[in-house]
Amino acid sequence: MTTTARAVRRAAPAFVGLAGHPIRWALLTELAHSDRHVTELTALVKHPQPLVSYHLGRLRDGGLVSSRRSSHDGRASYYRIDLARCADALTDTGVALHPGLALRAAPATPRRRRVRARVLFACTGNGARSQIAEALLRHRAGDGVDAYSGGSHPKPIHANAVRVLAERGIDIAGRRSKPLAAFDGQRFDYVVTLCDKVREVCPEFPATTPPIHWSIEDPVRSPGTDRATYPVFQALAADLEARLGYLIATIDTAPAEENHRAQ
Repeated sequence: MTTTARAVRRAAPAFVGLAGHPIRWALLTELAHSDRHVTELTALVKHPQPLVSYHLGRLRDGGLVSSRRSSHDGRASYYRIDLARCADALTDTGVALHPGLALRAAPATPRRRRVRARVLFACTGNGARSQIAEALLRHRAGDGVDAYSGGSHPKPIHANAVRVLAERGIDIAGRRSKPLAAFDGQRFDYVVTLCDKVREVCPEFPATTPPIHWSIEDPVRSPGTDRATYPVFQALAADLEARLGYLIATIDTAPAEENHRAQ
């Protein structure tokens, strides 16, 4: 068989055609930083909304992004990138070109930071999502990160939030929810909103880097008893663990001057 014949038989991996389009690549790049709705993406990539919606549909059909209705404004949909799926696709693409191009995991040795990065998680009640995110980040990043959380309308910490963290060896039983107003005047390196309402009503927080939004449904709103809704909290914790892994990688690879202590 000739080299030309072999090349014809080897079709390019789907990821190449899907992500290689300039508009789709621009959309993936924006979504890699933050969940966003179509109106934002239209402004960021500077293309008409029908065209942006078409390409988002292609990415969604290819499994690289997903969408969910805003819990604050049901007319808007937030899009989210599946970074794990993208990583797998990139690995498959490299191997398809040559076995020697298989991606290898980087050594688990985070860069030593000269100062701690300050991260604030914000949601409405500070009783579940932001509390879990704060605790998981503290646990995973150790003393390299100062993590905080607050709510626009604080509520007691949900028993299932305490339980799902206890399963991971993290004790927050003695903690209390906090108002976002407690952080007025403070500067953070990263501000992550976990609630569509907080993000859409109070979108501006003082931060060194652009704000990040993770559109996550409030598990407390799930109907049923604490026992019945516990799987929702387990799914939430797993989702946050995945997202936090990428946030930690962002923090570890950021220029030193971007991670500075607030004055």
